[in-house]
Amino acid sequence: MTPTILSTRSPKPAPKPSSRRNETAGSSAPNDIDLYKERNIIERFFNKLKQFRRVATRYDKLLVNFMGFVKLAAIAIWLR
Repeated sequence: MTPTILSTRSPKPAPKPSSRRNETAGSSAPNDIDLYKERNIIERFFNKLKQFRRVATRYDKLLVNFMGFVKLAAIAIWLR
């Protein structure tokens, strides 16, 4: 049986948790609202796109065929 060699390095200290208390609420609030609105629109679009079974399960093996149907589904969503 061979003895194990223990590392002589000391463990690194844990990083300090970031605190958001130092930020003022009014400085970044308007940007966050605009960013949230844009992100919400995109997320809702992807949820509508996933309702097309062929897109959600990715039946097509080739990327060209898959992207073609994604575009077709996007047009169908846009025309609703």
